[in-house]
Amino acid sequence: MSEIELDPDTKQEIVGRIQQYMLDELQLEIGGFDAQFLLDYFGEQMGCYYYNQGLADALKAFENKVEEFSDVIFQLEQETNPSGKR
Repeated sequence: MSEIELDPDTKQEIVGRIQQYMLDELQLEIGGFDAQFLLDYFGEQMGCYYYNQGLADALKAFENKVEEFSDVIFQLEQETNPSGKR
């Protein structure tokens, strides 16, 4: 699997959120470089778990839609022996 890359604007937004979290929750002021390093670390170490869960969720949603389509198609089927005679 290829590496997942975030676009620069998204990455910068997340870096800012990490900085704010560290300040709000841990009273620790960190710079952008440290926040980006932390983001990269967590992405490398745990990103695949979130990615795989996203794939599993997408597959489940797809399967549910296929089931709905199957039900609709089944309802469209015509009776093959309408008179009941053989």
